[in-house]
Amino acid sequence: MSTPQPAAPRRRTVLGGLGTAAVTTHGALGAAPAAGAGPAPAAVPAAGTERPAGAVTYRDKQIHIDGGPALVLGGEIHYFRLRRRDWQSRLDRARAAGLNAVATYVPWMWHETPDGRIDVTGRTRPERDLGAFLDLCFANGFDAVVRPGPFTMAELKGEGVPERVRSEHPEINPRGWHGADGPTPAVDYLAPAFLTEARRWYDAVMPVIARRLRRGGRPGVVACQLDNEIGMLDWVSNTPALTGHVLRDFRGWLERTYGDGLAGRYPFAGKPDDEFDRGVREPADGYSAALMHDLGAFMRGRFARYVDALRAAAEDNGVRGIPFLINIHGTGGGRGTNFPIGISQLKETYSGRPGLISGADFYLGDLTFKNVTDLYLVNSFMDATNDRDQPVTALEFDAGHADYGNNLDNQSGAEATGLKTRLCLAQGAKMINYYLFAGGFNPRLDEPLHDGNDRIGSTGERHGFAAPVDPEGRPGPGYPSLVRTVRAVRAHAPVLAPMRPEYDDLALGFVPDHYLTEYRPDTDAVRAVLDDAEPVRGFGPRGALSRGMLLGGYRYRSVDLQAGDLDPAGTPVLGLATGEHLDTAVQRRLVRYLRAGGKLLLSGRLPGRDMSGRPSTELRDALGLTPGDTLTDANRFFLSVTAHGWAAPRAEIRVPGAQLCTPARGSGGSRVEVVLRELSTGEGCGFDVPVGAGRAVVVTGAYRCDLGFWTAALRRLGAAPRLTHDARLPGVFLLTTADDDGGRLLHAFNISSGYGQDVTVAERGRPLFGGERLHLPGRSAAMLPLGLRAGGLRIAYATAEISEIAAGRVAFRSLGDEAVVAVDGPARCAGAKVSAAGGRTVLRVRRREFTVHRG
Repeated sequence: MSTPQPAAPRRRTVLGGLGTAAVTTHGALGAAPAAGAGPAPAAVPAAGTERPAGAVTYRDKQIHIDGGPALVLGGEIHYFRLRRRDWQSRLDRARAAGLNAVATYVPWMWHETPDGRIDVTGRTRPERDLGAFLDLCFANGFDAVVRPGPFTMAELKGEGVPERVRSEHPEINPRGWHGADGPTPAVDYLAPAFLTEARRWYDAVMPVIARRLRRGGRPGVVACQLDNEIGMLDWVSNTPALTGHVLRDFRGWLERTYGDGLAGRYPFAGKPDDEFDRGVREPADGYSAALMHDLGAFMRGRFARYVDALRAAAEDNGVRGIPFLINIHGTGGGRGTNFPIGISQLKETYSGRPGLISGADFYLGDLTFKNVTDLYLVNSFMDATNDRDQPVTALEFDAGHADYGNNLDNQSGAEATGLKTRLCLAQGAKMINYYLFAGGFNPRLDEPLHDGNDRIGSTGERHGFAAPVDPEGRPGPGYPSLVRTVRAVRAHAPVLAPMRPEYDDLALGFVPDHYLTEYRPDTDAVRAVLDDAEPVRGFGPRGALSRGMLLGGYRYRSVDLQAGDLDPAGTPVLGLATGEHLDTAVQRRLVRYLRAGGKLLLSGRLPGRDMSGRPSTELRDALGLTPGDTLTDANRFFLSVTAHGWAAPRAEIRVPGAQLCTPARGSGGSRVEVVLRELSTGEGCGFDVPVGAGRAVVVTGAYRCDLGFWTAALRRLGAAPRLTHDARLPGVFLLTTADDDGGRLLHAFNISSGYGQDVTVAERGRPLFGGERLHLPGRSAAMLPLGLRAGGLRIAYATAEISEIAAGRVAFRSLGDEAVVAVDGPARCAGAKVSAAGGRTVLRVRRREFTVHRG
C-alpha cells in the first residue's frame, strides 16, 4: 500500500453537504428492485435534536426494516472508481443479480481536493457527487449501506485518509517498538488533531447521508459503517502506535487497572515519563508478555472511545435511527484462524452497545474441509460477543473468483459463493455485502505526486479484477454463481428473515484474551506465549476439536468465557481449546462450572500460566492432573498414541505432539480414567475426570480429527447430536433455523469435492422427510422446509428447495431426479403422483422445477 507524498497545507473548507435531489422508489427488501419515482430526500434535523425511532432497527437477532424482519443482500460498488455515466450500468447488473442493496465506501481522500476543501456535491468532478449516486441507487430500488471512513482501505493510498492530515499533524503518526516510525498510514485515532480533522470530514459527508435515511417505506440508507477495520494496520505491522499521547493514556490506564500492584508488574511503575516511555517502547523479557496482554486490553477501550466519538459526530449531523456498523478484520491466505484477533480488538466497540452491529470481513476462497470451521467460528465467535439482540452480518463477503492480483495464479470454484452464503445464513446472518461486486478504475489524482502512477489507488489503472462484474462492466466468471446464489436466497427471504439458528446442548468456549497477541515485542517470553497459544486457541490442535464437532453432527454455538459464569442448565457441555496459558479468572469460572455439574471437553494442554506468563494452576489442580514432559515427533521420533477405555477399540495413531500427564496422588486421583496413552512411555495424554457434580474429558495429545473419537468423547459427557444422517463419506453436516411458529429450514451441506451423497436424516432417531433420501452433490448445499408456512401452505417437508413463494403457491427446484413434497391439507401439482393420509397430501414429482398449489 503506497502512500502519496505530503501535500502543502492549504485552506480547508466544505464545498457543501447536500447532493442533487433525485427520485426514490418504494422497494421492499427481499423483492427485486424496480425503478420508479418518489419524493426528494427529507431535511436533516438540526444537530442535537432528537430523531424518532428509525425505519431500521434490530432485535432478537433480526434486522427489522419498516417494522418487519428483513434480509439485506448488498453488493459493493465504488462510485468513485466509475465514470458517472457508468453508474447506471453497474446498478443494472446488481438488479439483474437480485440484490436489494448497494454498499460503498466514501473515501475522504477522494472528496478532499488539493486546496484542502471537501467536495461532496460534484462541483470539481461529477463523480464526487455522493448524493447523486445514492439517489440513483434509490431510484433503482436499492437501499444503501454507506461506509464513510475516516479510514476506508479499499487499496486506496493513505488507506483513504488524505496524506495532508498526517503531514500537517506529525504527532498523530505511530511510533512503534524502539521508537521506530510506523510502516503503515495508521494514526493515533484519539489524537486531538486527528479527531478534529475527522470531525470536519463527518461534518461534510454525514448531512448527505442524513438526508437520505430510509423512511416511509421508500429506499434509503439502512446502515452506516464507522471507520473500517479499526486497529488492523497496527496489528499486521506489529506497531502499537506508541505516540506520546498514547503513552500518557496507557500510563493512566495501568495505574487505574493495577493500583498498588503495578510496581510488582512493571519495573518502570512510578518512574518519570521518559523512563516509562522507554520501558514500554523497549520492553525487557521479564515483563514483555504482560505488556503484550496489557497493551491489547488497553487498546480495546481506546477503540471503543474512538467509535463513540465518530458516532457522536454522525448523530450530531442527523444520522440517527439506523444501525452503525463495525467491520471486523482478520482472514488471510484463505484461512480465518486469526480472525478472532479482530473480534478481540473490537469487541468493546459493539458488544452490548445499543445501535451498533458487528460485521465480518472475510476472504476465504473455496469452502473446504480445511477452512469450513474457520467460517463457522468467524460467525460463531462474533455472535458470542454480541448481545441477545445483535444479529450476525458479513460486511465484506468475498464473492469473486479470487484472482486478486490479476495474475492467473489463483481461482476459487463456482460453488464457493453459494456454500459460504448458505453457511452464513444457517448461522443467522441477516446482512451480507458481496465485496467487491463491481470493479472499476482508479482515477488520477488532481495534482501529480510523482509516486509512480499518480492514481488514487495502489492496484494500477484497473481495480477489482476478481469481482463478479469486471472493471469494464462485463460479467466475470463469478457472476453466474452469484446470481444463482442470490436468487436462491431471495426465494427464501420471507422465511429466513425471522428465523434463528437451533443448537444442540453443546457450546465451544471463546476466550478473547487468547487473541491479545497483536502487539508482539521480540522477546523470548512473548515467543513462548505465541508458540503455545497460536497452534491451539479457539480451534484446537490441528483444528480437530472444532472440525470434529461440526462434521461429527453437532450444531454448536460459542460462548464468551470472559463474559460471566456459565450455568450448566444453559450450557450442559462445553468444548474448549487452550494451551498452557489461560486467564486465572477463566480457570476459576471453569472450576465452578464443573463443580456445579457442567461437562468439559478440553483439548490442547493443561493450563499452568495466565496470559502474562505467570503461574496459574487452578483448573489443573481441580482436575487432579500433573503435567510432565511434552513430546513431539521431531528428530525421527514417531510419536504415537493408543486408545483405552471408552475410546477403544481404535488403532494406534501418529500424533505431532503430546503433553504427558499423571493423575495427582491423594484425593480423587484414583477416579481418573486414562483413555489415551503415549506408546513408548505408557503415560497418559487423554483422561476422563469426575470433578464435583461434573465431568471433564481432557485430551493433551494432538489427536487427529477422528470423528468417531470426538463424538465418543462428547457422548461420554452427555452431548449427542439430535440430527443424524447416514452419509457414507465425511463432509456432510446439517444445521437448522426456526421461526416463532415452529417453521424450520434444514440447511444440508456436502463440502466434499466431487463426491455426491444420498442421505437419510433423522431427528432424535425419528426419520425426517418421510424417510426419503436427500441427494447432495459434492460441494453443494440445500435449504429444505420442515413444518414451514409459506404461500398459504403448511409444508410438512420437501426434498426440493423453494424457488419462489407467492399467494396460494410455492415453486420448487428438485435436488435430483425425483422430489417429494408433503403438505398438511389439500394441495396439487401438475404431473405429480399424489397420495393422501391423515390430512396430509404427498406429491411425488419427477421434474427439475415444479409448483405446488394450495387446494
